[in-house]
This record gives sequence, structure tokens and C-alpha cells, in this order.
Amino acid sequence: MKKVLLIFLLIFCQTTFSLNKITETEKLATTCKVWGFLKYYHPAVAAGKTNWDEQLFKVLPKIESASTKEEYATVIEKWIDELGEVPANKPQMDDSKRDYFNKNLNLEWTQKEKLFSKSLSNKLKFITENRFQGSNFYVNRNGEGVALQFINEPQYAEFNWTDKNLRLLGLFRFWNYVEYFFPYKYIMDQNWDEALIEILPQIANPKSEKEFLLAMREISIKLNDTHASTMNMDMIKYLGGEKYTAFSARFIDDKAVIVNLANDSLAKIDDLKIGDIITKVDGVSIKEKLEELLRYMSGSNKAAAVANSGFVMFTGNDDELEIEFIRDNVTSVKKVHRYSNEKIKRMPPKSVAKWEILENNIGVVRMNKVPKEEVAGMMEELKNTKSIIFDVRARPTYTDFLVSDYLNAEPKPILRLLYQDLSYPGRYYYNDEMQECGKINTDYYKGKVIVLVGSGTWSFGEQTAMSLQTAPNATVIGTQTAGADGPNYHFTLIKGFDSCFTSAGVFYPNKKETQRIGIVPNITVKPTILGVQLGKDEVLERALLFAKTGK
Repeated sequence: MKKVLLIFLLIFCQTTFSLNKITETEKLATTCKVWGFLKYYHPAVAAGKTNWDEQLFKVLPKIESASTKEEYATVIEKWIDELGEVPANKPQMDDSKRDYFNKNLNLEWTQKEKLFSKSLSNKLKFITENRFQGSNFYVNRNGEGVALQFINEPQYAEFNWTDKNLRLLGLFRFWNYVEYFFPYKYIMDQNWDEALIEILPQIANPKSEKEFLLAMREISIKLNDTHASTMNMDMIKYLGGEKYTAFSARFIDDKAVIVNLANDSLAKIDDLKIGDIITKVDGVSIKEKLEELLRYMSGSNKAAAVANSGFVMFTGNDDELEIEFIRDNVTSVKKVHRYSNEKIKRMPPKSVAKWEILENNIGVVRMNKVPKEEVAGMMEELKNTKSIIFDVRARPTYTDFLVSDYLNAEPKPILRLLYQDLSYPGRYYYNDEMQECGKINTDYYKGKVIVLVGSGTWSFGEQTAMSLQTAPNATVIGTQTAGADGPNYHFTLIKGFDSCFTSAGVFYPNKKETQRIGIVPNITVKPTILGVQLGKDEVLERALLFAKTGK
């Protein structure tokens, strides 16, 4: 009986110990969250009264030594206590007239984190309830035309990828920037906490420089934001390479179709032709290659990410690559050359009119070529046309929605903006005034307005499409846009790492989302391989048909 009891006690003790034991990833993930929370909420830290990076470097060895959740909680509590007493600072009551947005705000972890003691959770709750209300030392929107900016972040000129502290600092900064200031966190594919757990081992203990650099890239791609990426010059060695082919391709039905040649002489060397269908690269199918690349390609939706993969798919560090391709229904394999960028003498693009009137009195406007000072003259020329096709498939010039002055009888709301509530990091609010376009104009354009969109329509291009949609007789034709509306904020994450993401939310006036979804066409037209081979612009052809027939 005593022997049985002894065995039971031994098993019980082992089980209890294993339940209390915590992993390095759990400790670091929780520390990342606490560090960021205190950075933006604790009065002493948010006011810049302590060197917060240095505080992290000092506490990391203690966290590493903690082997149980009790030890971990004790380390964090002592860390917070050393920052000084948090004075009672009850935030002002919410503005009853302000339209708040709380889908990104989640501080429940401060009360539910499994590594926390009750007293630690209580401390974090008190800090939340008495959070800093002044001008945050690390973030503001004081710059002209700036929705958001991160400030006072040391860059560490001597950054070396082998320095674990700096690797973790880079990740911790980026994760918390997104946690509190990325407006579209709530519609990302992966829960942001889970993304941190997944990527941490590759940052904390990478097997190589390549693993670390690609992990830093991958965590930014998890934002599902065409604007979002992190770049480092050394990444180029591993993400594609430094040499390029003399062609570019579009992906259709898991195949890469050559759509452009850098110049005729280089094309002749490798016998390349527009319309060639590439099915494999160095023995790997295009479909497999794409799936591998998409971990590192920016894109609010898959269509945008696939489009962005075209540049990297065929780059590399070797002088040649092998392709399997189809031409005239015959499958062949051959080697093609890569060149340094300086050796590719790219032919200038074909000259096309900024706008023109085609047969059947149909106007076509290429919005990427029209400067704002020419809008008035352009619309005067086009005012008697039957239809105007506005091509927004490439990024428009900054016409500031001036075209809509001629398309609407009165001002129309285009969109509403969503901003960060810097007094309550993680919460947002809709701007009081909706952005409008158009003006009082009894002589507005009465014909059909047709808007062409595709994966190359993004950011300001999507807002331009939204402004054109306000016309009384507007129809959108094409494919899903890139789904990255709002200003793109570029910032230096840490020395050598440049990053960016969408810094303000953009919604239709009725609060319908545009991020990830993009501008939804009324008529969907997907380019085909045959269309590429025949040199057709299938989207424009469909628009011309609609302009003529209304169908």
C-alpha cells in the first residue's frame, strides 16, 4: 500500500512540475506583449522617462532563467514595480458624438494569460484603467499629412543578425506596431497572437541568417496587406536573387505567360516570345513555386500576392535557369539567361495617348498618364461622347478626384477614414467628416462611365475607382483589385530593416470594407492565355462592347 502511494505521489509531482514548466517561446511571446503594452500604456514608459529598449535587454536574462510560471510572473511584477507607482489617472469619458471602432482592441489577455499570477493581472488592469493620456513618446501623427508615425526609436548602427537581443527587439517592435496601430488587424487570416508564437523560434534561435531574414519578411506578409512588407538588402540573396530574366510574366491558371520582353536582342538570344507558357522553373512546377513564394509576397488577397510574385519567380543569383514551356501546343525545356539589372537595356514602353476618342464616340482615359492640370481640358474634349472608359488598372497620377467634378451633379461622399485613437492604443474612430468628391454642376457628364480595374489597382488607385463609382451611371469592369486602401506608411524598423503597412482604414460611406476585398467589379473579366497570345486587352474589349450595347 505504501509503495502504491509513493508511486502515486511521484506521478503527481511530475505532472504538477510539467504543468508549471514553461517554454522559451511562451515566455518570449508573453514578454513581447507585456513590453508593448507598457510602452504605450504605462505613464513612465509612454512619456519616455525610461530607456525602454534597455529595460528589455536587462529583463531578458531574468526571463530566460525563469522555469515556472510563478517565477516568470515574479520577474514581470518586479519589472513593473521598478518603473514606479502608477498614479490614478482616470481617462476622460468617451465622446458620445465620436464613432468608435473596437474590433482591434483586445486587452483580455492581461487577465487571462496563463503565465500571470492574479496580482500581476491586477497590476496590468490598474495600468489599463489609469493609462497614460499625454503625447506618447513613441507614436504621434504630428507630421503634415501623416496618419501615423513612430518616433524616438533607436536604430542601432551596429546591428548584427547574430545579436539575439536586437533580433527580438526588431520583432517586438513590429508585432506591437501592428497590435496597436494596424487598422485591419481584425481581418487578417491568422490570429496575431498565433502568428507571434509561430515566428518566434525562427527569430529567437535561427539556424542561419537566411532563416532569420526570411522570418522577418514573413511576419509582415501575415498582415494580408498589399502595402505591408519588411525589406533588408541581404534578403535579396535569399528572396529571389540579384539577377533578372529579360522577360516578365503574368500568372493565369497556375501557368506563367510571358507578357513583356525587355528588348528584342535579349529575347532573340533565348528565343523568347510573348505568349510562351512557362509551366516549370528548374524542374519545379509554377504552382508549387508560387505556393512557396506566397509566404513572402505582399498581398491583401491571393490575386494581388500572385501578381507580386511575378518579379521574384524568375530572379536568382545564377546566370541561367531552366524552364519548361509550351509554344504552339509543343512542350519544350531549355535554359534561359539571367542578367544584372545594368545589362538589361529595357525598351521604353510604347507611347499611348493620355486620352482619345474611339469609334462609336467612346472616350478612353488612361488615368496613370493624366496630370491634374490637364483634367479640365480633357473633360471638355470628352463631354459629348457616348461613354468614357477610365482605365485605373495602373496607378493613377494624383488628380485629387478632380474628374468627379465633371461626373456628378452635386458633391458625393466617397469614403470614410478610420484613425487610431492614440489616447487608447488599439482603439480606433471614424473621422467626423467623410471625404467627398464632385461639386454643384448642372452640366455634368450624362453618358456611361466605365471604370477598368485589376490587381494593379491599389491604394490611391482604389480610392480613384471609388470616386468614379459615385457617377450616376457608373459600371466597374475587370478583376479583383489589390484590396489595400488607405495611406501606406513607411518606417525603419531597426537598422537595415525598412517596413511599411496601411496606416489608416478606408471604408465606403456605409462602412462597407474595401481592405482585402478591393473594388468589386460589376462585370468580371479575367484575362486568358489565348488573349495574351493574340495581344488582346480583353478587359478593354469587354468595356467597349458594354459601351456600345449596354450589356
